[in-house]
Amino acid sequence: MLAAPTAKPPSPEPTCLDDWFCKATYEMTDSAWFAESSYYVLVKPLRIIMIVLIAMVARHLLNRTISRLVRTTSETSVPTILKPLRERIPTAPPDPSGIYPERRRQRAEAIGSVLRSLVTAFVFSIAVLMVLKELGFDLAPLLASAGIAGVALGFGAQSLVKDLIAGLFMLLEDQYGVGDTVDLGEATGVVEAVGLRITSVRDGRGVLWYIRNGEIIRVGNKSQGWAMVVVDMPIGFARMNEATEVMRAAAARVAEDPELAPDFVDPPEVLGIEQITVDGAVIRTVAKTSAEGQLAISRALRRRLAEALEESGISARIAAARTFPRRAAPADEGETGQGGAT
Repeated sequence: MLAAPTAKPPSPEPTCLDDWFCKATYEMTDSAWFAESSYYVLVKPLRIIMIVLIAMVARHLLNRTISRLVRTTSETSVPTILKPLRERIPTAPPDPSGIYPERRRQRAEAIGSVLRSLVTAFVFSIAVLMVLKELGFDLAPLLASAGIAGVALGFGAQSLVKDLIAGLFMLLEDQYGVGDTVDLGEATGVVEAVGLRITSVRDGRGVLWYIRNGEIIRVGNKSQGWAMVVVDMPIGFARMNEATEVMRAAAARVAEDPELAPDFVDPPEVLGIEQITVDGAVIRTVAKTSAEGQLAISRALRRRLAEALEESGISARIAAARTFPRRAAPADEGETGQGGAT
């Protein structure tokens, strides 16, 4: 008698049939183990991959936006974030020296590099935290430890953080750039390098100063925008009207010089008597110029004004007045007579 075939025992059903993904996996594979572990075998890895992909896409889009902002700085329309502070204020006077595309491009590239680094660190930090959460790590102790470490780092490196933040704002506000002549208090000279932490300035004696950005309290930029040339010329006790007309004509000839005319923002103006000294009056002449042409125009004005005063004879009269001073007042007659009697 043939033995009856033994029936195959039914496989146990998974305990997660209330979840649609587990139920669908069980129906496709007919495996309770695979259905129960599908969340850790399929869902978790897919989520981690999606987090990494989204982070990479977000970083790419943000970096692309920053790069586009940097590229537009060489054009006429500049994003507000990359404009110097004086150009963002509606009531601020325009910059007479015009726009310097090369300097703006260099400053924008530096700012763009910093922003790209910050974006990369921010996006991937969030992505790492989300991946750790998917892997089952408890983020509360990790975040608490990171907070304590951040506080300790902030106290220990607060001067470094101060320098970095100050350097970033100096770049954003375009307080100075490479090649500018600046007065930073202790150091005055030409800027050779601008970094997020250190600014290098070479003074008139050739000494290279390394100044921490966080220690810079005030900045006097002598190369930004326009400059004012002030020339004070002594005229002795000559007639003021005559000396003023001579100096006005000489200043007008300087403004008409084809080599110097492009550097004038406003024509030179003879203001009149600035002060009175024992040697006579001093007349002041001022001229508004570009920062680059300030020294050349200052030298030319002094030379032309001195030549004009000499040609008109005023300088000779000044020299004569100094060579032959006025006589002192005679002494009292009674004292003179008494002295003669003795």
